[in-house]
Amino acid sequence: MKFSATSLLLLLLFCHSPSIAEAQRRKAPESPIRRVDPPFWWTGMADSTLELLVHGTRLAEYPVITLDGAETRMDSIIRMPNREYVILRLHIGRNQLPGVLTFRFSGPDVKPFFHTYELKRRENTMPGQGISPADLIYLVFPDRFANGHPGNDVMAGTPEAEFDRQGLKTRHGGDLKGIADHLDYITDIGTTALWLNPVLENNQDRESYHGYAATDHYRIDPRLGTNEEFRELVAACHGRGIKVVWDVVYNHWGSQHYLHKNLPDSNWVHWFPQFTRTSYRAETLLDPYASAYDRKVMADGWFDTHMPDLNQRDPRLASYLIQQSIWWVEYARLDAFRIDTYAYPDQEFMRELNIRIRREYPRFVLFGETWVQGSPIQAWFTEKNGLSPQFSSELQGVTDFQLYYAITKGLTEPFGWEEGFRRIQLTLTHDLLYHDPGMNVTFLDNHDLGRFYSIIGEDFDKWKMGITLLLTLRGTPQVYYGTELLMTGFTNPDALVRQDFPGGWPGDSVNKFTPEGRTAKENQAFHFYRNLANWRKNNAWIGRAALRQFVPEDNTYVYFRMDDGHTVMCAYNLSDQPARLLTSRFAECLLGKNSGIDVLTGEHVKFGEVLEIPARSCRVIELR
Repeated sequence: MKFSATSLLLLLLFCHSPSIAEAQRRKAPESPIRRVDPPFWWTGMADSTLELLVHGTRLAEYPVITLDGAETRMDSIIRMPNREYVILRLHIGRNQLPGVLTFRFSGPDVKPFFHTYELKRRENTMPGQGISPADLIYLVFPDRFANGHPGNDVMAGTPEAEFDRQGLKTRHGGDLKGIADHLDYITDIGTTALWLNPVLENNQDRESYHGYAATDHYRIDPRLGTNEEFRELVAACHGRGIKVVWDVVYNHWGSQHYLHKNLPDSNWVHWFPQFTRTSYRAETLLDPYASAYDRKVMADGWFDTHMPDLNQRDPRLASYLIQQSIWWVEYARLDAFRIDTYAYPDQEFMRELNIRIRREYPRFVLFGETWVQGSPIQAWFTEKNGLSPQFSSELQGVTDFQLYYAITKGLTEPFGWEEGFRRIQLTLTHDLLYHDPGMNVTFLDNHDLGRFYSIIGEDFDKWKMGITLLLTLRGTPQVYYGTELLMTGFTNPDALVRQDFPGGWPGDSVNKFTPEGRTAKENQAFHFYRNLANWRKNNAWIGRAALRQFVPEDNTYVYFRMDDGHTVMCAYNLSDQPARLLTSRFAECLLGKNSGIDVLTGEHVKFGEVLEIPARSCRVIELR
């Protein structure tokens, strides 16, 4: 086909070459656009749809918006009730190359202006390794772990500019660099996944340290670091074989969120005639007898006065929340999501979120916080559970509060028909409710609960049993920072269990990152934990091993973890007297083996008709 000179010129004009586009922009008025979310995107994503939330002054004066994007087209323009916002819904073509899209905003009575938007090239490797029962998650509260960069402790322009390490609910100065500086410690104690409490910008007027009231979904809080520093921290973790879990919140945002202070659509938030707090009664979502009133208060009520409850049933807000999640996975190379307050958002939205993320990242894992009462209620939120045939959440796992209750109560109450170790055994029988109970994240404490060592009355023997149960039972275990060093505290208020890690700040009088800074008992605890955690790390088969438990008797509890070629016997005695266990009872698991190595002590153990377990102790015997 031949082109005349005129045709060629017209073609070049149509394609908006960089030089011509630049000339047009120089002639155009200053862009009224203040912000576009997401700030950039990538070519080659599994989902070809992208919705850009464009915010600016006088946008309503530009009724015509066109796109020059080669293989990308604009499917629709969605005008929001707030005339300062418009959503541009794009279809990114499969053959779209990385580069710049150019939008032209025009109208009958205004001069046109241009806005460019970048599409980046995806990295060769797919993010999202996921987590599994072979992993051990270490939970760190960023503001309270370590201060690597004192220069960002106080940032100009933040409403809560106070920095006070003595205050319970003030910012203490911990940051991303502090965490990066102590990756040697985190690696040394057998960690294979790092979960950080939220690190997004939290420009609230008070209590901004905890991070659960985001004010910008695309920005790391500058008092913790920058977006790039977070990306570098993730890369440093990956370099050490540590995955990264992102703590996300879909139920609410902070009252100072820039979108809340200037809502694109009032329908994005649940409103009541007067402030209405959620009832926190998750059981109403599945109760066949629940009233519509109770369901609405549970799902639509606010968590607190400064945490507006989001209406995820609005399709534009739903798209915004899902896109920002995918953006962070792609940008920071994340591996898993811990979803805060999972029971409170719209459950159809949560299902769609889980599907969309797993479609984009097939190995990615999402687990939800389900702080509820009762195994059926907890299991209802997980995928393929059979409890609600017409609905599957597509959520792989939950935070296993039921096993947490069983362990903490089981170690602190007298042995009985349903009490003590039997509480743990009975709770595990409920695993038939789950598609894959191993994907449930198990724990002894976290940032919302009393420190485990305090809950069990600072009983060191019980602490060792709790750690052993956590690291050898089914599930994906999570340990809260400092639990390995017997940190104490109760939750009245919550800040009492969010202590600074001693030694994480320049000038701290003691440094518990080192043996010299710890007491003799803390070092004993540290080595007990480190030994067992690293044994677990080096025996990844434990994650897929079958669990066989025996009904507890006389304050003793025995179970086995078995995989092809591996068998571990875990035996506990909470009595004040030694226990003599008849090995004939466990013949189906021992299979004639009568010796092994106690993982906890390194001792060679040989037994005949009887296995003795000392008073108030446990044994983890790797059978040979």
